[in-house]
Amino acid sequence: MQIRTIQNKKEYKAALDEIVQLWSAPAKSAQADRLDVLTLLVEHYEKTHFPIADPDPIEFIEHVMESRGLTRKDLEPMIGPRGRVADIMNKTRPLTLEMIRRLVAQLDLPADVLVKPYPLREALSAA
Repeated sequence: MQIRTIQNKKEYKAALDEIVQLWSAPAKSAQADRLDVLTLLVEHYEKTHFPIADPDPIEFIEHVMESRGLTRKDLEPMIGPRGRVADIMNKTRPLTLEMIRRLVAQLDLPADVLVKPYPLREALSAA
């Protein structure tokens, strides 16, 4: 088994093609082991060459709301009264640590995305 890091697009495509061929390999077989290693190598190559930045925390919350059919009223138990929810969603007030904790606990959201800094409306209009 000759395995090495993926260095270019040609090797990347070849690894993807081999992954497709190995996809239904029997568990605990040599082919399944090779599939595991190739997927790790492809993942590393993709993270290095095609990085995807974490979303803006508020845009992420909006996406979650849309995908789950939630309204701003549904956020009140986690963020606070209607006015505070509006301030957060309009980016005139930042999320607090306690709000983030409640969003993580009640909506099962990733804390590492919600704690990212984001520009507030004041900062945007001053620029």
